[in-house]
Amino acid sequence: MNDEHTMSFSVHVDREAELKKNLTLIYEALREKGYNPINQIVGYILSEDPTYITTYNNARSLVRHIDRDELLQALVKNYLGA
Repeated sequence: MNDEHTMSFSVHVDREAELKKNLTLIYEALREKGYNPINQIVGYILSEDPTYITTYNNARSLVRHIDRDELLQALVKNYLGA
C-alpha cells in the first residue's frame, strides 16, 4: 500500500450540491402550484416562516432542513462568483 498520496474529502462541496438540489425542488414545487418562487423563497429567508413554502411535493419539509445562514452564504458566494 502506497501511503504517499493523501485522499481529499470535501463535505462542503457535497453539502452545497445537496442545498442546490433541495432549493431547486422547492422552487419547482412553488412554480407548479402557481406561486412566484423567488418571492416565496425570499419571504421564507427573511422571516424564517415555513408557511411561505408550499407543502406540495414535500417542499416545506425540505426547507426546514436548510440552514438559513448556510443558504445565504451559498447564495452570496454564487452571486459574486467567489
